[in-house]
Amino acid sequence: MTKLNSKVPTGVPLKDKWIHHKDKIDLVNPANKRNIDVIVIGTGLAGGSASATLAELGYNVKAFAYQDSPRRAHSIAAQGGINAAKNYQGDGDSSYRLFYDTVKGGDYRSREANVYRLAEVSANIIDQCVAQGVPFARDYGGLLDNRSFGGVLVSRTFYAKGQTGQQLLLGAYSAMNRQIARGKIEMHNRHEMLDVVLVDGKARGIIARNLVTGEIERHSAHAVVIASGGYGNVYFLSTNAMGSNATAAWKAHKKGAYFANPCFTQIHPTCIPRSGDYQSKLTLMSESLRNDGRIWVPKKMEDVHAIREKRLKPTEIAEEDRDYYLERRYPAFGNLVPRDVASRAAKERCDAGYGVNKTGEAVYLDFQSAIVRYGKEQANIHGIHNPSHAKIVELGKKIVEEKYGNLFQMYEKIVDDNPYETPMMIYPATHYTMGGLWVDYNLMTTVEGLYAIGEANFSDHGANRLGASALMQGLADGYFVLPYTIGDYLSDDIRTGEISTQTREFEEAEKAVRDRIDFFLNNDGAHSVDYYHKKLGKIMWDKVGMARNAKGLDEAMKEIKELREDFWKNVKVPGDGHEMNPELEKAGRVADFLELGELFARDAYERKESCGGHFREEYVTEDGEAKRDDVNFAYVSAWEFTGQPSEAVLHKEQLEFKDIELKTRSYK
Repeated sequence: MTKLNSKVPTGVPLKDKWIHHKDKIDLVNPANKRNIDVIVIGTGLAGGSASATLAELGYNVKAFAYQDSPRRAHSIAAQGGINAAKNYQGDGDSSYRLFYDTVKGGDYRSREANVYRLAEVSANIIDQCVAQGVPFARDYGGLLDNRSFGGVLVSRTFYAKGQTGQQLLLGAYSAMNRQIARGKIEMHNRHEMLDVVLVDGKARGIIARNLVTGEIERHSAHAVVIASGGYGNVYFLSTNAMGSNATAAWKAHKKGAYFANPCFTQIHPTCIPRSGDYQSKLTLMSESLRNDGRIWVPKKMEDVHAIREKRLKPTEIAEEDRDYYLERRYPAFGNLVPRDVASRAAKERCDAGYGVNKTGEAVYLDFQSAIVRYGKEQANIHGIHNPSHAKIVELGKKIVEEKYGNLFQMYEKIVDDNPYETPMMIYPATHYTMGGLWVDYNLMTTVEGLYAIGEANFSDHGANRLGASALMQGLADGYFVLPYTIGDYLSDDIRTGEISTQTREFEEAEKAVRDRIDFFLNNDGAHSVDYYHKKLGKIMWDKVGMARNAKGLDEAMKEIKELREDFWKNVKVPGDGHEMNPELEKAGRVADFLELGELFARDAYERKESCGGHFREEYVTEDGEAKRDDVNFAYVSAWEFTGQPSEAVLHKEQLEFKDIELKTRSYK
C-alpha cells in the first residue's frame, strides 16, 4: 500500500518553500536532456505549456491530443480571464492576498504550500504571455487592464475580451509549433491514450489509438504527464466540450494513481438554462458578466407567473418589485460572491418558485444599471449636458459592447433574444472539477514517473475554484512548476537509455486495450452509448448535484452500479475498429464515467460536511450556508483502486493551515 507523502518542504517559512525546494532538487544537464523522452497527454493550456517548455529545455516530447489540432483543446472555451497578483490597479493586491483568497475560496480544503506557490508564480505567467503576444485588454494609459471576479475584493483578472482562454492557448500553441518545427515535439493529433504502461512500478509509456485509422500504438518514455482536463461530463450535460473525458486520468487511477476529492465539482452560476431533453451540452456565459450585471428575480409570485406566461416583460417589473437576492444576502460581495455561493442561491430562489423561464430554472442577469451608469459617465466625458435617456443608453451600450460584445453576441445567437434590451436568463450548470489525480508538491502521482497537471490534478482549488484561476493553474503547472520538478525524478534516468516497447508490460497493456475494443464492437446490445450516458447524467444531477444527502447518495451508488452492469450487457457500438468511429470512442469514455460516477457518489457520501461545491443538506448553518467540519474532515480524500469503486480504499492527507486562520467562510 502506497503511503501518501506530499513532499512539501519543511523547516522553512511558507513564502520561502518554493525557492528553497528549487534550490535543493536534482537537475538534468542539457546534454542529458537530449536522451530523455517525456509523454504529455493533452495539449490544452497545461499540456501545451508543459510540452513547449519541456522541449525548450531540451527533452524529447511526445504530445497527444484527441482533437485534430492542439488549437481545439477545451481551454479555448475559457472566456473571462486569468488571475495574477500584479496590483496594477493599486487596490491592495499581493501574492499573499491571492493566496488567501484562493484558500478561502476553496473553503479551506486545499494544500497551503501548493496554493502559495501558485500565487507566487502568477505574475510570471502574465509576463510570459505578453511576451508571446497575447492581446490582453489595456486601459487608457496603455497598461494591462484588470477586472474583478467572484470571491475577491480586488481587480486582478487579466482578460482579452471574452476570449481569454483562446488567446492564451494560441500563445502556448505558437510555442509548441516552434518546438514541433525543431523536431523536439513529436505531435500526435487524433490519438487517444487508452492505458498507461508500468515497468517495474514506473510509468514508462502508453497505449494509444489512432482515431483516424483505428491503429493501436505503443509509445514509450521516461515519464508520462497527464494534462487531459477534468471529468465534468460525468453529468452528461455540462459546459465542457462533448469530447472532454476522464479516460486518461481514470486509466492512471486503475494503474495505481490515487484519485483525490472526486466529489469536489463546481457548478457554475452563469450558464444559459437548459431548453430541453434533446440538448447534448450547456453553454457558459463568462463570470466576468457579474462585474456589471445584476442578478435578480421578481419579488411577487404573480409577476413570476405573468413572465412565464409572457403576459409581462422583465423590463416592466418595477425596481422595488425586484429581488436582487445576492446583494441582499451578501452585501460585502454582492453579485461577485464565489461560484458555489451564487449557484446555491440561484437554486434556492428557483426551488422556492421564483424561476423565470418555462421550466422554472432561470434567474435574470441584468445590465440596464450598468448601461445607464456608463452612459452618464460617457456623457460627462463628451461634455453632453442634460442628455436624454435615449442618449445615455446609446452611450452606455457602446461601453458594454466594448467589454462584453462577443459574449452578448453569443447569447443572442443561442437564445434569440437581445441582452442589451432584455435581461439574460441564466442558471447553474456543471463546469469545473476540483478533484482529480492526487499529486505531491512535485506534481507526481502515487505512481513513480506519472505526473498530473492542470485540471487533471486536485492540488490547488480545494472544494471550490475561484473564477479566472483555472487558466492560472494550468499555465503555472506547465510553464513554471513541472519543468523544474520533473528533473528531480528524471535525473535518475540519464543512463537508462531508450525505453523499449517490445516488452511483456507493453504487450499485456495492448492486449487489454484490444480485448476491450473487441468487446464493444462484438457485443450485440440494444442500447446506444448515449442512452447510458444520459441515464448516468440524470442520476448524477438529481442525487449528486448542487445539493446532496445521505439517502440520495446511497441510492446513486446502487443505481450507478446497476446501470454499469446493464451497460456491459446491453451496450451496442456500431461500425468498425479500423476506421474513425466516434461511437467506439464514446463507449470507452462512458465506461470509465460509469466507474468514476460511483466513486464520486461514494466520496460525497463519506464526506459528512458541507464545503465549497460539496453541499450536504444535513450539514448547514441556521441561515442555510455550508457548514464545514474541520475537526473530522480537514483532509484530502485520496482513493486507491482495488478492483471496483465500491471497494476503493480511502487514504487521508491531513491538511495543515499554519499561515491562514481556519475559520468560517463568509461573504456577507
